[in-house]
Amino acid sequence: MRSHHRGRRFAVVAAVALLSAACGSDDDEGDSPDTTAQPTATTAAAPATTAAAPATTAAPATTAAAPATTEAPPDTTAAGDGGGDADLSGMSYTVGSKEFTEQLILGQITLQVLEDAGADVSDETGLVGSDTVRGALTSGEIDMYWEYTGTGWINHLGNTTPVTGEREQYEAVATADLEENGITWLSPASFNNTYAIALSNESAEELGVTSLSDLAALQEENPDVFSLCAAAEFLARDDGLPGLEDAYGFSFGDEVSELELGLVYTSIDEGDPCTFGEVFATDGRIAALGLTVLEDDKQFFPSYLPALNVGKDVEGIDQLEQLFAPVSAALDTATMQALNSRVDLDGEQPEDVARSFLEDNGLIGS
Repeated sequence: MRSHHRGRRFAVVAAVALLSAACGSDDDEGDSPDTTAQPTATTAAAPATTAAAPATTAAPATTAAAPATTEAPPDTTAAGDGGGDADLSGMSYTVGSKEFTEQLILGQITLQVLEDAGADVSDETGLVGSDTVRGALTSGEIDMYWEYTGTGWINHLGNTTPVTGEREQYEAVATADLEENGITWLSPASFNNTYAIALSNESAEELGVTSLSDLAALQEENPDVFSLCAAAEFLARDDGLPGLEDAYGFSFGDEVSELELGLVYTSIDEGDPCTFGEVFATDGRIAALGLTVLEDDKQFFPSYLPALNVGKDVEGIDQLEQLFAPVSAALDTATMQALNSRVDLDGEQPEDVARSFLEDNGLIGS
């Protein structure tokens, strides 16, 4: 299915303009590229979710119910307006996603919105790893999936330094990916699913650590507790452990345990086999287990706003933007945490959680 490049450029420009309007001027944005991203050291109070990718500015370490919210999403269509009059009857799309909870939910949301608009859809969600799903998009095996701005900028486009500011990072990756690869980034959601490093509240209090800068001194003073649990992808990514250690001047060395991501949360809660662990800012288990998220005081992690990526030569870009802009507008931090939590903590299925979200917000069935 093919569309004109001009239409794609219009979709990206429209999303940038909407995001700019929602975020305000540069003066309003200040130097806080992501408030969600760097969940200030938190303990939470209500179960929330799982997540998918990574923070930046921080505040004094606090205990809070959930990571702070990020900048507002593009104010495209108010949640509840559904997909407008977009009609995709006769169109066919293949939808992909990564394998973790948040991505499975986003994939199911995408499938159901497309079906509701009359499209024929194929489900290829649950692909393992960012490189795998990106390869499926660029090869045409899938037509779309949700990707995060920091992942697109660093992992897929090969940049080594993030762009400061959520709006600016979105603009940069959307423009470059369209020009270089013909991939369109639709309007982003407002939650920032950034990487973060966390530990149990008890360990944080005992060790007196509140920020990532505290870890270099801790390694010198108390090397016996200096251990990390993380999933394979985080251990290899430039915006993961290698870059983090370089930025902050510490090294976990051999004291790293590679685990499935879901096991990291319970492992650091129990302090076995690791004190510290990789987490995602929108994961409900941060709140449910009472974990402290360390402040990224050097703003190492990029912003990770999710946006639906549409592959080269896929038809109907303008209709897709019309359909998914209100979906993105409805997906703020608290909402995504709650959706993730229903799967990870309550045992619901991603497709059921996606459907109730869409129905409750009037995004399908109108």
